Amino acid sequence: MQVAGRAATPRATPWAGPRAEHLGRGSTLEGMQSWSDIALPTVPGTGPPLRLYDTADRQIRPVTPGATAKMYVCGITPYDATHLGHAATYLTFDLVNRIWRDAGHDVHYVQNVTDVDDPLFERADRDGIDWRDLGSREIDLFREDMTALQVLPPRHYIGAIETVEEVVELVQKLLTAGAAYIVDDAEYPDIYFHTDATEQFGYESGYDRATMEALFAERGGDPDRAGKRDTIDALLWRAARPGEPSWEAPFGAGRPGWHIECAAIALNRIGAEFDIQGGGSDLIYPHHEYSAAHAEAITGARRFARHYVHAGLIGLDGEKMSKSRGNLVLVSKLRRAGVDPAAIRLGLLAGHYRADRMWTDEVLTAAQHRLDRWREAVSATAGPSAVDTVARLRQHLADDLDTPKALDAVDNWAEQAITYGGTDTEAPALVRAAVDALLGVSL
Repeated sequence: MQVAGRAATPRATPWAGPRAEHLGRGSTLEGMQSWSDIALPTVPGTGPPLRLYDTADRQIRPVTPGATAKMYVCGITPYDATHLGHAATYLTFDLVNRIWRDAGHDVHYVQNVTDVDDPLFERADRDGIDWRDLGSREIDLFREDMTALQVLPPRHYIGAIETVEEVVELVQKLLTAGAAYIVDDAEYPDIYFHTDATEQFGYESGYDRATMEALFAERGGDPDRAGKRDTIDALLWRAARPGEPSWEAPFGAGRPGWHIECAAIALNRIGAEFDIQGGGSDLIYPHHEYSAAHAEAITGARRFARHYVHAGLIGLDGEKMSKSRGNLVLVSKLRRAGVDPAAIRLGLLAGHYRADRMWTDEVLTAAQHRLDRWREAVSATAGPSAVDTVARLRQHLADDLDTPKALDAVDNWAEQAITYGGTDTEAPALVRAAVDALLGVSL
């Protein structure tokens, strides 16, 4: 295996799996490290069962986990710092995690890191830095940002580099099953997935063919690749190219495609038909459609996940926030400017998770004001009864994560407490615990 970013060519040696001793900087034999866990306060009582909008079914319906709730959320490609679009996505699934824990579930949460991919190489070349060093630096910063925002860590935080052997095994199974093929290209025999390998392909996004073709081209696909049997067949294994890292495999040296990485990581840690696959709405297609199809083609499962849940996008000055536009608002930059991470969190929670929405100075100012009022209210020795407030908080969160109404419920209690006071000496502590446990905001 070669990962140094230099010429990488197939080797005529027997297949024995990727060589762990050459994983390279940014990965370890023990696996990528998550960030520190957070102790959650216990809040008396219970809330209603969680209901979420399912992208595949196009409706809000109950989430029905067993004793262990299982969730897979797609992680970052670490070529730049965490921006507010990332943060909004991970806060969405942090709320799910908190609601499940509040209901008594053990939560098995898995998140990947795409630490070997074209955007990483391109940014490293632009900045004159080794791609592994760039990835390691940005992953460290991401952990710091998640810790500051009080996002509960995944149980498994897994880099693509760590799972090459798992991807190779899954690609081999797809080839054997006839769900994948090798293009007729003597120089670069890439491997692709047959889009029609599963009868239900397209159910997750619900997009028509024209929309799929357009988004495939926009979001990392290669519709013009010669030798493909269908323009939207997705890359499973990219054959070794000069100047790119590669790993040995029985079907030729190369590196994983994007979608197959998530399919392999999820299947090998929480299996098929887990409770939630999550990410931003820009992952609906092609990423989640194909990762589901890859897994379903092998397992025969009707659905990769029982729920597909997607967060809206965050914009700035009327445009989507993206690296290509250069209009990112970075969590780390806000923190360095002295912005309280709790205010960042409240600003993002002020809009509904499924809505595309704008980040403005007014959003942040309102969030800081809300945070100050809440802290003032819970600092009193007594206040109005908060039992109904906590019940409403749970109810609104369980109703498709209706954070605007959840925040309003706390606002109403805080205004009453500040304006009229109260005699319930347990109320301030109850609100503080509920806001911490359910919303992730420390007062």
